[in-house]
Amino acid sequence: MTWSAVLLVTAVVWAVSVIRSVRLRALVYSLPLPMTLALVTTEYRVDGAQVLGVLGLNLFFVIVAVTHQRWRWPILLADVAGIAGYVALSAGLLAVDIPFEVALAGTLVLWLAAILWLRHRARRRVASAAEAVAVAETRPDGLPVLLKLVVILVGAVLTALLGAVLRGMVVTFPYSGVLVAVEARRQLAEFSRHFARNSLALVGFLTAYHYLQDVSLAVALGAGWVAFAVVAAVLHLPLRRRRVAQGRAASRPPGALRRPYCGSSGPLP
Repeated sequence: MTWSAVLLVTAVVWAVSVIRSVRLRALVYSLPLPMTLALVTTEYRVDGAQVLGVLGLNLFFVIVAVTHQRWRWPILLADVAGIAGYVALSAGLLAVDIPFEVALAGTLVLWLAAILWLRHRARRRVASAAEAVAVAETRPDGLPVLLKLVVILVGAVLTALLGAVLRGMVVTFPYSGVLVAVEARRQLAEFSRHFARNSLALVGFLTAYHYLQDVSLAVALGAGWVAFAVVAAVLHLPLRRRRVAQGRAASRPPGALRRPYCGSSGPLP
C-alpha cells in the first residue's frame, strides 16, 4: 500500500478510537476505504477468494475476542493470533480456484447462519451484555492523544508491510482491524457482533465491483460504494424502527396498553 493508504488507515482507526458507541464504531470500521485503496493501488481483481475474505475479517475479530477476553491473552498477542488465522485462511483460498457465484452463495449462507446464532446468544445474555457495554463505553482508554496517534501510525505501517505479501487477499486484509481491536479491546464481543452484521454491506461492495470491474475502475468502485450504502441502509433502518417502536411501547403508562371496548351503550363495566 502507498503512504496515502497508510494515512487513510490511520485516519479510520483514529475516528474509531474517539467514537464511544459500539454500533457506530463497527459501522465506521466497515466502510470499504482500505478495500478501495487496495484496488486502486494494485492490479488485483475481485474474485471468489476476495468475497470469502470478508469471512476472514470476521474470523480475525472472533479469534481476537476469544483469545483476549476468554483466554486472557494480552491484546497484542491476540492480534497476532487473529492475523495468523486470516493468513492461514488466505493461503487456503489462494490455493484453489473458487468460482465467484459459488463463493458468494457460500458466504451468504454462512453469514445468515452466523447472524441467527448471534441473535440467539444475544437473547440469552441481554442484561449482562448491556451492562458490560455501558461500563466499557464510560471507561477511558488511558493513552494520551498524541501517543495514541503515533501508535496507530506505526501499526498501520507494519500491517501494510504484512499485507503486501498476501497477493489478492490484500484487498480484504484487516489493516485497520489490527489497531481497531486494540482500541475496542473492552468491547470486542459486542463489536464483533455488530461488525458481523455490517459485513454483508462489504459483500455487496465486492459483488458490484466484481461484475463491473471489466468496464472501468471508476465505474466498478462507484457501483461498489452504492451497493455498500444500499445494503447498509437496509441493515440499519429496520433496527432503528424497531427501537423507536420499543421505546414508545415502554413509555406508555400501564393503563394505556389496553383500551376499553365501547359499544352503542357506552363502555363495558
